[in-house]
Amino acid sequence: MTMSLGPTERLAPLLSAVRDMVRDDIAPLDAEYLAEVQVGDRWQFTPRQTEILEGLKARAKERGLWNFWLTDSDRGLGLSTVEYAYLAEEMGKSHLAAEVFNCNAPDTGNMEVFERHGTAQMKERWLAPLLNGDIRSAYLMTEPDVASSDATNIAMSCVAEGDCYVLNGEKWWATGAGDPRCAVYIVMVRTAGDDAPKHQRHSMIVVPADSPGIEKLRPMQVYGHDDAPHGHYHIRFTDVRVPRENLLLGLGRGFEIAQGRLGPGRIHHCMRAIGQAERALELMCRRSLAREAFGKPLAQLGANFDHIAEARMEIEQARLLCLKAAWMMDQGDPRAAAPWISQIKVVAPTIALKITDQAVQMYGAEGISQDTPLARQWCNLRTLRLADGPDAVHRRQVARAELRRHTQQKI
Repeated sequence: MTMSLGPTERLAPLLSAVRDMVRDDIAPLDAEYLAEVQVGDRWQFTPRQTEILEGLKARAKERGLWNFWLTDSDRGLGLSTVEYAYLAEEMGKSHLAAEVFNCNAPDTGNMEVFERHGTAQMKERWLAPLLNGDIRSAYLMTEPDVASSDATNIAMSCVAEGDCYVLNGEKWWATGAGDPRCAVYIVMVRTAGDDAPKHQRHSMIVVPADSPGIEKLRPMQVYGHDDAPHGHYHIRFTDVRVPRENLLLGLGRGFEIAQGRLGPGRIHHCMRAIGQAERALELMCRRSLAREAFGKPLAQLGANFDHIAEARMEIEQARLLCLKAAWMMDQGDPRAAAPWISQIKVVAPTIALKITDQAVQMYGAEGISQDTPLARQWCNLRTLRLADGPDAVHRRQVARAELRRHTQQKI
């Protein structure tokens, strides 16, 4: 089978349009948008933030640059995952770009869940406004009191009572739950005891964000930053009642839904990470040529030549691995694609973080300040090495797949 990883003729005009819009329209407004967080209530959008974001989204819609992530769907543009990878890389170069094109996490994963598994009512109430960019959503899986990297530990109670399920427990790192537009949660819960098979003890349920009994305890901070007004919240559920029909797909099928949701989400993060690596390398090169020390441009001092060369080579390797993983996903066999997704989930954030750190070093004190995007980018990439599974879990999956090639035993 021929493996084609290059941009297609169909993609070329879209890629050019996205690249131009990110460079000319979106990225120049990132700093102003982020500065507005300090104005008034951090967890509400200022008029200027709304003007910036909604104006850019309207422009993207007018240009037909919307919902690219909907691969293998008649609701989107019908792009392959390989084609989408090129667009997502461009989006990674700007803080706002993914949302401007309605390709932002965690909404893309949640929309996929609603499209694949939601009832007609869910699609009307939640999917339609998400696809239009009118509301936001959150995905609640991780819990503070268990090692959530092994998701079989998830413990939030979900008990049937009459025509409802009653939820009790806590979740944290609920990305996007702080956003005032966040209207709905998709929540992983435990619905069976220890007597059930390990991967059939959990379910997923749809919970309106304004349900009685939901308490937002605090925004979690990433290296001291709360990421307002988006946020990553710690939330408590106390006797939260949800209609039985809000259960997705059926009892005990939470892992089935989770794997279908997290696979694309992981690779989307990696695609954007490569864009961030490119951005960091560009900033590093510009800085190394524009500044002098000890009578020479920074590029000619120390090991900076080597750092720049290594960065270029590592980006090219990571991009090819990302495209290979995307191609494997396009073949329609999630089990075969999984080890490739795990590989790039380790490689892309690690390389992007390394290059970003080197760019910070090139900028000196300015690199850790608010005057460049590098400090925020560093925090995001360091977090990505934990989000959707820490490196160690993905390395374990890659090793198990490799060892299976050499033994008939279950590993």
